Amino acid sequence: MNLRQRTGQPENDSAGPLDFPRRGPIQSDYEAVRPSQRARSTPAATSGSRPTLGSVPPSSSSTLKEKVSTASAESPMPVPDNKGNWSLKRGHALSYAGLMLFTIILYARPAEIYPSRLTASLALIVALATLGLFLPTQLSIEGTLTARPPEINLVLLLCLTALLSIPLAINRSTAWHEFTGTFIRCVVMFIVIVNVVRTKVRLKGLVLLALGCGIWLSFEAINDYRLGLATVEGYRVGGHGGGIFGNSNDMALFLVSIVPIALALLLGSRSLARKFLFAVCALLMVSGIVLTYSRGGFIGLVVTLTFFAWKAGQRRRLEIVVVGFLIVAIFLALMPGYALRMASILVPSLDPVGSSEARSGELFRSLYVAIRHPLLGIGMGNYAPEMSYRGLVTHNSYTQVAAEMGMAALACYTMFIITPLRKLGQIGRETFEARRHSHYYYLAVGLQASLVGYMVCSFFASVAYLWYVYYLVGYAVCLRRLYESETGKAVVLEKQTNPRHANVTPVLDCKDGVATI
Repeated sequence: MNLRQRTGQPENDSAGPLDFPRRGPIQSDYEAVRPSQRARSTPAATSGSRPTLGSVPPSSSSTLKEKVSTASAESPMPVPDNKGNWSLKRGHALSYAGLMLFTIILYARPAEIYPSRLTASLALIVALATLGLFLPTQLSIEGTLTARPPEINLVLLLCLTALLSIPLAINRSTAWHEFTGTFIRCVVMFIVIVNVVRTKVRLKGLVLLALGCGIWLSFEAINDYRLGLATVEGYRVGGHGGGIFGNSNDMALFLVSIVPIALALLLGSRSLARKFLFAVCALLMVSGIVLTYSRGGFIGLVVTLTFFAWKAGQRRRLEIVVVGFLIVAIFLALMPGYALRMASILVPSLDPVGSSEARSGELFRSLYVAIRHPLLGIGMGNYAPEMSYRGLVTHNSYTQVAAEMGMAALACYTMFIITPLRKLGQIGRETFEARRHSHYYYLAVGLQASLVGYMVCSFFASVAYLWYVYYLVGYAVCLRRLYESETGKAVVLEKQTNPRHANVTPVLDCKDGVATI
């Protein structure tokens, strides 16, 4: 018996099972109650009877998603998920200003232009002032010292393992100096970034500041090459200054991590002028990477661009791969010196300086040290002076962490990078269909590619205690928190379905109550 028979209303053969008559004058003491939207969407309400043995009940996961989506649609504010991720409240304007000023000082390094005691400690002064503004504001807004996404928990665990490794270090003073130097500042400012960046405008400001730094470094590299100032090995452009960009390989790593962000802004812009501007920025930074002759930078650039093209151009992947290989082949053919430098990756004897063999030796030596000291390592900063045969660093971030802080620290460090990488992928999948109108899709893909580029380049550089990854992960966490605040639900990793069966859904037969495919 369907709903019309129960209410005594005449049946209409042309009407469907869920069509209801228009409201008119009431002819009885009561009217049939119109079922709610949720009741009409269930198989039982559709079939008009209890489901039989072959029917498909709604799964618990779909029911949970329905509840979250219904609550977020009816509530004016985003609904917190089970991890307590509430909507982002406005605040931290002064803290954000301090963060921007600190980042400008970090990139510009005024102490190298105007050396003095004040400029040498200017970054530390601004960082302490920013922290002094951040703490009371954070307590007044949220009542806690920090939000607790997984990345903050992981970086705090990494910090804890670093502290525990100091008493067991070979040289405790070296380990303490390394811990209280750049590393702890990276951890503190990462926490500030995650809590302070609460709007799209603030995130865009930080990203554009990094992009501007990349353009400046690329201009400097091109100008040095034009003037014949190739100071590294007689043909390579060196880094700029003595800070985080003082080494050509480190500068190439930074540029590799910024190139996909420029491409993401290019694809996400609607204005032709902006597209042209971001395209020029990307080409400038690629030129800067090439002029460093960094082998790790070259591998990272190829992997990063391939990953970005694979993600952003899902419908033309074959054409993109073919065109990409042709461009690389033509480029290497036109620059035989650069091709010879890159060939030394596979044939170390082609390297006239012998740096390739030295790096390989340090890699295996650091692996040996990590295996011999798996618990807490030998102490931060202790590998080069205490264990290296040549007084060199490991030239590998992963073995650097494993050898100096232990295997548990390596697990935290790796998960610190992979966790935001995977959740950015989930954001990309959720916003793929609306990518032309979404502010999140291309930036999520670009940040994914940046993290992939860092993971590749950091395999050839000891940069685990430096700023690069902490800013990148900070961008990723802030983008995810903004997305969660806008959608009202947490980003939860879902198992990807097979594309062949993506559009195959069970259909419920209303007559027999049997699910068919």
